[in-house]
Amino acid sequence: MRRGQGSRVRHDGTVLHLRVIVPGGRTDLVCELLAGHHGVTNMVVLPGAARQPEGDVVMADVAREAANEIIEELQRLGIDRDGSIAMERVDLSLSDAAETAEREAPGHGTDAVVWEELDRRTAEDARLTWSFVAFLALSMQLAAIAALIDSPILIVGAMVLGPEFGTVAAISYGILVADARRIGAAARTLAVGFLIAMVITFVCALVSKWIGVIQLDELPSSRPLTGFVYKPDRWSFIVAILAGAAGVLSLTADKSSALVGAFISVTTVPAAGNIAVAVALRHWHEVSGSFLQLGVNLAGMVIAGVVTLLVQKALWGFVRKRGTRTSTG
Repeated sequence: MRRGQGSRVRHDGTVLHLRVIVPGGRTDLVCELLAGHHGVTNMVVLPGAARQPEGDVVMADVAREAANEIIEELQRLGIDRDGSIAMERVDLSLSDAAETAEREAPGHGTDAVVWEELDRRTAEDARLTWSFVAFLALSMQLAAIAALIDSPILIVGAMVLGPEFGTVAAISYGILVADARRIGAAARTLAVGFLIAMVITFVCALVSKWIGVIQLDELPSSRPLTGFVYKPDRWSFIVAILAGAAGVLSLTADKSSALVGAFISVTTVPAAGNIAVAVALRHWHEVSGSFLQLGVNLAGMVIAGVVTLLVQKALWGFVRKRGTRTSTG
């Protein structure tokens, strides 16, 4: 690639592709709105191209940090009700115009929170699905085996496989927007999912003991590598706070690698798996500690999630106001 072309390559997801189906009579308003925004470029209009719903199709590239304003303005025109609004990531963009739009939009694309995207994502994560329960049950059984053989590697595997963070994030978002229905749905999903997975792990542990796979009467008395699962301390809450903040940031910034790191930091699934196998082997000493560890981690992540979202909302409100004043000036 020639040196002069380097600035035109965008491949970090900070440019979004917008597709709008506009009902008849509002196309000029939509085009005027998009053309007047610094963060929009590469606009295309296809008259009468849409069939269901019927209307014109308007497409454009939008800087990620301008997405919220564009979506809000389109919603004020009723496009989401009578037509359609869709956005998707652009993994590669070769365009000086897109580079200029991203540069002139206030803020930075990798820091931007697309609130409608987060709303849809947390709404999906709040639902109880068979895949959520399946992943939770599998991860808990890994945690149970880790408790039996004192394996930190299996503990890490259980943390990574556990799907619970999305539901925790849904609770945090529900608290932020005061949506009692979403909070209730996510909390129910979390409670029912954990209960079913713990029962499955408990039954598997009993069957394994009956057929001789597990030859222990109770869990090992000394577990130097995995004993933290049922022995919460002040660091448990601190780690949960840090992991919750990092997890929410990874969701809003669309950084999946950071989300995996957040999974590895918390001991929700290992604690629940330890409860199931401890009850099966009647090792009651570890049950109460594991329950406390589970509660501390969930509470810490929810608190951190709410605070992180509040800070992001306040910061982006400031960035948008500053950008508006700059544009006006």
